[in-house]
Amino acid sequence: MTGEAVKALSKGDYSYEWYCPQLFPSPKASMDMVINHIDITNADQLRVIGSSLGGFYTNYLAEKYHCKAVVLNPAVRAARELAPHVGMLTAYDSGEPFDFRPEYIDELNALQVDKITEPERYFLIAAKGDELLDWREMVEFYAGAKQLVLEGSDHGIANYSDHLLEVIDFISP
Repeated sequence: MTGEAVKALSKGDYSYEWYCPQLFPSPKASMDMVINHIDITNADQLRVIGSSLGGFYTNYLAEKYHCKAVVLNPAVRAARELAPHVGMLTAYDSGEPFDFRPEYIDELNALQVDKITEPERYFLIAAKGDELLDWREMVEFYAGAKQLVLEGSDHGIANYSDHLLEVIDFISP
């Protein structure tokens, strides 16, 4: 698979696959790609981790597959957050230009999870210092879920590695 990070490792009786593809500007195309990968994998358990817009996608996947999920400063209402940004944008991580089209807002609305089921399947890490999204909205959306609300930090959760063991404990079988 070119352009996709797929790594497998084994530990004891378990084998793990890490799948972290470069997503498309189109939410529908992105979810179609990920769902296709999930549907052809031989995994007997699925865990999903996502940050920001990836957290929004994580909600959709966790509800579809009834799996555990870790969300990091998730955009819980992505269509609302991104509607003002339709047009030519620059990718956050690469600086590459891309066209965020009006139809992508409709695609986001189609993926919207209005309320999570089984909150115990979710682990929210939210930073009060997130400069893009409101941590209070996240806390409310994930009511009943495991939550870690960080004082300060930022949208990228600069100190994420400090919390990695807690994430691993949560997603472990």
